[in-house]
Amino acid sequence: MLFGKFQINIIDDGLFRLDGGAMYGVVPKTLWSKVEQVDNDNRILMACNPVLVRTGKYNLLIDTGTGEKFPAKFNQIYAIDLPRGLMPGLAKLSLKAEDITHVLNTHLHFDHCGGNTKYDTSGKIVTAFPNAEYVVNKLEWEDAVSPNPRSKASYLRENLLPMQEAGQLRLIEGDAEVVPGVRVQVTGGHTRGHQIVFIESEGKTAVYLADLIPLTAQIKPSWVMSYDLYPVETVDFKEKLVEESVEKNYLLLFEHSPNIKAGYLKKDETGKLKLEKIVLD
Repeated sequence: MLFGKFQINIIDDGLFRLDGGAMYGVVPKTLWSKVEQVDNDNRILMACNPVLVRTGKYNLLIDTGTGEKFPAKFNQIYAIDLPRGLMPGLAKLSLKAEDITHVLNTHLHFDHCGGNTKYDTSGKIVTAFPNAEYVVNKLEWEDAVSPNPRSKASYLRENLLPMQEAGQLRLIEGDAEVVPGVRVQVTGGHTRGHQIVFIESEGKTAVYLADLIPLTAQIKPSWVMSYDLYPVETVDFKEKLVEESVEKNYLLLFEHSPNIKAGYLKKDETGKLKLEKIVLD
């Protein structure tokens, strides 16, 4: 869609599955099963929805999905659809990997940065976007390259080190403007350096929610994942952002929702929240 002077496209990178209980944390299954269907392994369907922002001067890609570098067992555990849709999605928009000027990672878990890198023809892992600056929060980078026992399964070095080795890594501290009209805000909660992305043009604001609100049902502040390292931070930040989104009419972009990928949050006459779905190609 045309968004102010910017063009925003959600790219369908494909589906995968995660354990429903892990995704909804302390919320009882009797509640979250009303909005989710599980498979025989108690896994729910998840999407990867990277977003392309074209400002006229820059082509920014926000997150890159799972990528295609994993062994068969890993793909089976997470039911990762292959082939992935990131590169074909860019091609449909008449873009090549070389056209991307910035890759903005909200954080560095494998389902958000797996497409940062790829195998070249010799079998070496290299950056997938050779002309891009890869933008990462400094705290997130530190935790990703030196993970603790709980988080190391989500941080895979093959998704990370080639960016540094190629001299394409830009570390930012705190809230920052990446390019004019695109800025990040650190939320904490999911990880120390987890950040969301604000896209602002001509009085309009869109927010890429990443894993602050990965699924639409998780707009409820108390519905947080067990993957969140600091869940109270998630709850606090969500409460403020939800109210701000209603007041200022933010377009919300959902990274993992397989059905409703974008919408505006409203309140009805009783004060109950409702999400007005819109479709972005």
